[in-house]
Amino acid sequence: MKQTELTLLEQMRITELEVEHRKELLDFTAEDVDYLLRIRTVVRSSIDALISEFYEKQAAIDDIALVIGDADTLRCFQLAQKRYVLDMFQGVYDIEYVNSRLRIGLILKRIGIDPKLYLAATKMLKTLLYRLMEEACLDVAVCTNTQRALDKLFYFDVTLVFETYVRSMVTEIELGKDKVVRYAKALEQRVAERTAELERLSRVDPLTGLLNRRILAETMQREIRIAERNGKPLCLIYFDLDRFKEINDQFGHDKGDEVLKSVGEAMREVSRNVDLCFRLGGDEFCVMLTNSTEDEARRVYCDRLLRLVAERIDGLSLSIGIAQTGPEEYGDPDELIKRADHAMYEAKRRSKAPATAQAA
Repeated sequence: MKQTELTLLEQMRITELEVEHRKELLDFTAEDVDYLLRIRTVVRSSIDALISEFYEKQAAIDDIALVIGDADTLRCFQLAQKRYVLDMFQGVYDIEYVNSRLRIGLILKRIGIDPKLYLAATKMLKTLLYRLMEEACLDVAVCTNTQRALDKLFYFDVTLVFETYVRSMVTEIELGKDKVVRYAKALEQRVAERTAELERLSRVDPLTGLLNRRILAETMQREIRIAERNGKPLCLIYFDLDRFKEINDQFGHDKGDEVLKSVGEAMREVSRNVDLCFRLGGDEFCVMLTNSTEDEARRVYCDRLLRLVAERIDGLSLSIGIAQTGPEEYGDPDELIKRADHAMYEAKRRSKAPATAQAA
């Protein structure tokens, strides 16, 4: 159940039985109630003067004067304090009396009155009430017993006020803690997302969206190990764009970027989900084909890539080199890259015309 659906008494788990137990702890008896009732008439007849003097003294304290602020607020405080004092001498200290004291603690916390100011005000109020009893010419024994009864009641009230005050502070701290935890989790999520995005950006070529050279060696090392463990071949296709510099010089770098992006799109279209496509920089690209021989790489991948590039980019040719490792022997990444790179330059060397696509 939500806190707002519970009464303050329910939130504090205070029952009639608990109220009686608290009175017993303070030895607040029926005799004490009788003594307080004896001066009820005196208190009622003097209440306005007592409250006026009380707030005159309170307003002289700078911290309290700041809380009071203005005449309208002062009148509200005076009325509330008048009810508070009269309740102390009405002779019924039940669950409703307790609830009114609990609410004082909430109000003190909400308007920001420091506990030391509340205790000082309580001390002042008790002093004024003591003086009132003495001026009423009560019997000395009666006056003493009445003051003792009043002491017990003040303890009873202050305990209730401070329990609510402290509980309100604890709730505020817990809410603040929950807010901090939620913020920390949200921040952690954003950091994780940002870290993942940065990691992705560090692995991806921003122009083509293909993987970049930075992770080529580590990716190849992993894939070669997997191929060796499974006893399968792995091929590296290495190629560049013929006369790409002429495209940049003649049509500008924007056109050159469009060509590179189109090649990247074509590579993705002819690749399987398990194939890994890289842009190594400039106009150089490579593809890792798992579980593929050199012949399969040429027929299945290279021929399709050449056809697609020819359809989309008029006059563009590629020089392609292919190197296979496994299944009998497995080389390291550097050795495989060198062989594929060498095969690519052999293909370029054998190229007879600009529009002819050669594969070695």
